[in-house]
Amino acid sequence: MNVIKKVIDLGDGRIVEIETGKLAKQADGSVVVKMGDTMLLATVVSSKEAKEGVDFLPLSVDYQEKYASTGRIPGGFLRREARLSDYEVLISRLVDRALRPLFPEDYHADTQVMISLISADKNIMPDCLAGLAASAAISVSDIPFNGPISEVRVAKVDGQLVINPTLSDLQKATLEFMVAGSATDIVMVEGEADEIAETEMVEAIAFAHEAIKKQVAVQVELAEEVGKTDKRIYNHEHSNLELREVVFAATYDKAYAVAAAALGKDDRSASFRLIRDEFIASLGENADPIQIGLAKKYFHDVQYDAVRNLVLNEGKRLDGRQTIEIRPIWSEVGYLPAAHGSAVFTRGETQSLTSVTLGSKTDEQMIDGAFINGYSKFLLHYNFPGFSTGEVRPNRG
Repeated sequence: MNVIKKVIDLGDGRIVEIETGKLAKQADGSVVVKMGDTMLLATVVSSKEAKEGVDFLPLSVDYQEKYASTGRIPGGFLRREARLSDYEVLISRLVDRALRPLFPEDYHADTQVMISLISADKNIMPDCLAGLAASAAISVSDIPFNGPISEVRVAKVDGQLVINPTLSDLQKATLEFMVAGSATDIVMVEGEADEIAETEMVEAIAFAHEAIKKQVAVQVELAEEVGKTDKRIYNHEHSNLELREVVFAATYDKAYAVAAAALGKDDRSASFRLIRDEFIASLGENADPIQIGLAKKYFHDVQYDAVRNLVLNEGKRLDGRQTIEIRPIWSEVGYLPAAHGSAVFTRGETQSLTSVTLGSKTDEQMIDGAFINGYSKFLLHYNFPGFSTGEVRPNRG
């Protein structure tokens, strides 16, 4: 058994350990990240080939906290872990958002990252280690990835910036951000703070990035020791550079004109679609289906470039606004007569219908997670139905 271990010093006496080669050997990549008594097992598996017709990255990231990690038995009638909690879904998304942009654009194989909390120190937040664990697992695999990245929590406690503070310290923090990045760039920032100066926020992000750089460097060393610096060869999509040039030459000016015309969303979409369909028709009735698919893909690139250049060159948005103008806003309160409270808020073509209900003590939600448990008095339910974007899509809760 070839077990390789690396240590990251957080700079205040606390350390994070990364170990590979002991668990989950059948996965393409696996690591255990440990801080105190908190341990995360991260694995990644990616299919060798992409499925026919798939032109995107089917990536799934699942973060799950095992009840056994805190010496607890799951609740409910079945007494076993079920679907991910809202908290686990949110952590999964934080990791996904940091990883997804760094896979090659032409990599389309099914890829699954699983991060499991297998041991928990009740004073060490495991979510701030999930991004590091996921990236390290990918780094020790042969899966193509333009990383590594890492993700840390930065907080200001008693006037001092701290990386990955303890749960008790976090309760005293005046700002808290989750920051993800590579050795050179910030990929994602999410968090909250009291009212602070912009310089204070920039300082916190820069402080987090310095910690990220150290964690990225350790992952590079780990990958080199494992011997996974060479990534797998793949060919997941067709390409035709000559056709791409033809598509751009034939459609870019037309697409730019549509983008600059300040049309409504429906009219603009129809105009773009007409340009695309006219070009595809020009290929002839006997055009190769692969060629037609590529033409549609390249026209999407045309749209992207046209809209982007309109903003950069003329300072105009798709609806005709300058970059310093906001969309028209109107709102109405008391729209639903029987609800305790309600409002309609509209900005441009984006609209929200919101209601509020006041309950009693018995309406509190019991939080029964492996790491976090207790009661919540504030419940926020957010729905994004298909009709809101003019699409046919089933509601899934």
